[in-house]
Amino acid sequence: MSNRLAAETSPYLLQHKENPVDWFAWGDDALTRARAEDRPLLVSVGYSACHWCHVMERESFEDPEIAALMNEHFVCVKVDREERPDVDAICMEACQAMTGHGGWPLNAFLTPERAPFYAGTYFPPEPRHGLPSWRMVLQAVADAWDRRREDVRRQGAQIGQSLGVSARLDPSGEPIREQLLTDAVALIAGSYDRVNGGFGTAPKFPQASTIELLLARGEREMSLATLHAMAAGGIYDQIGGGFARYAVDATWTVPHFEKMLYDNALLARAYLHGWQVSGDERLRRVCCETLDWALREMRGPEGGFCAALDADSEGVEGKFYVWSTEQLRSVLGPLAEQAIAFFGVREQGNFEPGLNVLEGRGPEPEQLPEIRRLLYEARAQRVPPGLDDKRLTSWNALMISALAEAGAALGREDYLRGAVGCAEFLLGELRDGDGQLLRTWKQSRARIAGYLEDHAFLLDALIELYEATFDPRWYRQAEQLGDTIIARFSDGERGAFFTTAEDHELPLVRRKDMEDSPIPSGNSAAALGLLRLALISGEGRYERHALGVLRLLCPLAARHPLAFGHLLTAADFYLAPVKEVAIVGPDPAPLLAVVRGAYRPHVVLAGGAADGVPLLEGRQPVDGRAAAYVCEHFVCQAPVTSPEELAAAL
Repeated sequence: MSNRLAAETSPYLLQHKENPVDWFAWGDDALTRARAEDRPLLVSVGYSACHWCHVMERESFEDPEIAALMNEHFVCVKVDREERPDVDAICMEACQAMTGHGGWPLNAFLTPERAPFYAGTYFPPEPRHGLPSWRMVLQAVADAWDRRREDVRRQGAQIGQSLGVSARLDPSGEPIREQLLTDAVALIAGSYDRVNGGFGTAPKFPQASTIELLLARGEREMSLATLHAMAAGGIYDQIGGGFARYAVDATWTVPHFEKMLYDNALLARAYLHGWQVSGDERLRRVCCETLDWALREMRGPEGGFCAALDADSEGVEGKFYVWSTEQLRSVLGPLAEQAIAFFGVREQGNFEPGLNVLEGRGPEPEQLPEIRRLLYEARAQRVPPGLDDKRLTSWNALMISALAEAGAALGREDYLRGAVGCAEFLLGELRDGDGQLLRTWKQSRARIAGYLEDHAFLLDALIELYEATFDPRWYRQAEQLGDTIIARFSDGERGAFFTTAEDHELPLVRRKDMEDSPIPSGNSAAALGLLRLALISGEGRYERHALGVLRLLCPLAARHPLAFGHLLTAADFYLAPVKEVAIVGPDPAPLLAVVRGAYRPHVVLAGGAADGVPLLEGRQPVDGRAAAYVCEHFVCQAPVTSPEELAAAL
């Protein structure tokens, strides 16, 4: 049978369109059916690159008998967590409250009034490892609804009241002090793995926001060692570039092979900054290889970037990426032994018997580029992992930021063209009839109202793109977006911003996203973007709203810095003596090289024609030469014309 999902655009939902389950997408049709028939909603949340989501589909959702049980007792709803982070967040919060853990696949049961009353993650088709079977769960929930319906409703209402607590937090009246950041770095150091790099134990996630915070604070040991450890591990694709989602071990050796656009955008910037502070060529190379991978394998013809590559190929996790010694010798011939030593390949394998995830810990051979080329061409003949080809506004915005900053710093015009093309795509195609930002696009169809993160990440991207190109249209778009964030998302009572706009359809409660999970939260991104916009525009309202975020979330961030890396980076920017740099006049390249050639997290930059950019107003060349104007805290120095003078002023 073909269910209602055939009309959707999400690749994840389309994967389920032939299931015998009578799936709905989240929306009015499902909610109306649940209310009319007084049946619970079974909301199953996942994403296309999720390995265990595919497993549960094969084991249960494709089983006609299990599907019949689901159809009989529930209104079944499939949700792509990447398209609907609001629905996912409510179900995940409920699951964690009920079970103490979460993850995907996520299966939540809601009353017809949309209140969660039971939730869990993966359930096998038969009981094993202490887990009940999916069939047992379905029967137990259906029985509870039939026999104790009002009790279940009361339980759901109580759980619903406990959700969205983030929206009810009150801001702190305490000033934001430097000591908060010092203490946060000390807490992070307590979880640092001094042997393998990274933070915590297995599984290991590449926490880009934490690395960025450490670099901004002047910390080098933990940040640079972690960047090197990840680049040498199997979590990094040693052949094609780009990072997998996480490593299942503490040594970064064996990844969970899915590749997400957002991880690679965030990590590319972290590696760029790591190179800028260290001069280490390997870090620069990893940055470029990651962005080259995105441009080569993830960019669509319209300029947007696809969301993810699956972990599986031919139904087997990692099959596309792993190698035996025999395969390497067959492809590489006389170069094989050097490659085997560099990649740490073992006859017995480090992944499965005889199969290896390639690492980069050995002596680097001179012929490494040729080795990589040969292996890449051979690997391209394999069946590739599935591609989630939807374009998400927020994730594309992260890639714009990475491409724009790297393009300006490294003199890569192809990166700048990629950033401009993606920005033009988002601003042209991901708009509704009223000009409001939309969330997702596929096959020329944009849909779902944009969330806070879509607006906040795009705000940062447009500022980065303006600083990289000095095209004033990007500044004007950033200013409009800042105004939209304040007008449609702000909480005038408690400060900070809601996840959804005031006119957005709500799953149950209006939440505020706070933590990095794993991308920066919409609130932390909005705070940093608005602080930067305030300095370029001279408009105090942007800083006031950013400060509302910091006052609300800094007390939490101080206690849990690993979960609030980007928020703490915004606090660092707020407390720092930020330099406002305006460069005008002919041949500004030598002055720009000073600003862009080093890691400068506490600088905002404007240049070119004023054309409505307040930071440039009244700035003129000096004696016909390009000049740089440097200001700090509303006080400006005399303009300088030489790179040496500008370097001293910064």
